[in-house]
Amino acid sequence: MNYIDFLLQRQDLVSPGISACPGCAAELALRTTLKVLGENTIMGIPPGCMAGAGCVGWNYDNGLKVPVHISLLDNTASLLAGVKAMYEEMGREVHVVGFAGDGASADCGFQSLSGAAERGDNIIYICYDNEGYMNTGFQRSSTTSMGSSTTTTPVGAASHGKTQHKKDLPMIMAMHNCAYVATLSPAYMADFVAKIQKAMTVKKGLSYLHIFTPCPTGWGVDAKLSIELAKKAIQTNFFPLYEVENGKFKINMEVKNPQPVTSLLRMLKKFKHVSDEEMASVQELTDSRYKVLKALASAN
Repeated sequence: MNYIDFLLQRQDLVSPGISACPGCAAELALRTTLKVLGENTIMGIPPGCMAGAGCVGWNYDNGLKVPVHISLLDNTASLLAGVKAMYEEMGREVHVVGFAGDGASADCGFQSLSGAAERGDNIIYICYDNEGYMNTGFQRSSTTSMGSSTTTTPVGAASHGKTQHKKDLPMIMAMHNCAYVATLSPAYMADFVAKIQKAMTVKKGLSYLHIFTPCPTGWGVDAKLSIELAKKAIQTNFFPLYEVENGKFKINMEVKNPQPVTSLLRMLKKFKHVSDEEMASVQELTDSRYKVLKALASAN
């Protein structure tokens, strides 16, 4: 069965009434993720776009059709570890899953995420990366790309956008010896579905999934371009698709003739001010990181 037929047969476990922005790739990612996971799932969603859009509910009504807890911004993984331990004590198998933004994963919540990975807690932790704290008006996070104009890295006489490069969180998590690490894109749904399914089979250790989710509102693009941006990120090697199982790296989609990163970044208003020299720095980092990834995949 192909992934389209599979998804058509699965129940949508996200309320049709949540208030995510038009073109929100994170909403699409969450809906698809829960279709694959099914009803035997407990979700943890910290403050962020998906919590703010109503997934954790209004007036005691749930925004999801599975149990969902709103954690703190900094303790999603530890909360889920406790929930998983409770169900294990009861002798019940259930998918315990976090769906957290990049700020709650790479910044505020990294301590608890790192701890859960080091302990080998048997949870699925998913980071939807829209490169910033979007729910509160787009502040920079450590996964925001260098040069980005945000409310905390504005462009003006005293500031010229973010001065630091994007943190490579999937690679950092791979170095934790997680049971499973993978990068996912809403532009390549067959790969997306397969990786969620693989994470569901892990019975020992943490699965970490990192989804690149373009944000038209924060990035300054037309809402209809979300999937095109997600595809561009793959085709430029800005966000390569790969997975790591028990320390072994595998590139899932090798782009033979990658496009320059400018073909992606020049589409975005948040990079409108960035010079060619600064773009070249992002290209250099992209090439360097992909070279490392290829070397790791070739070493298996």
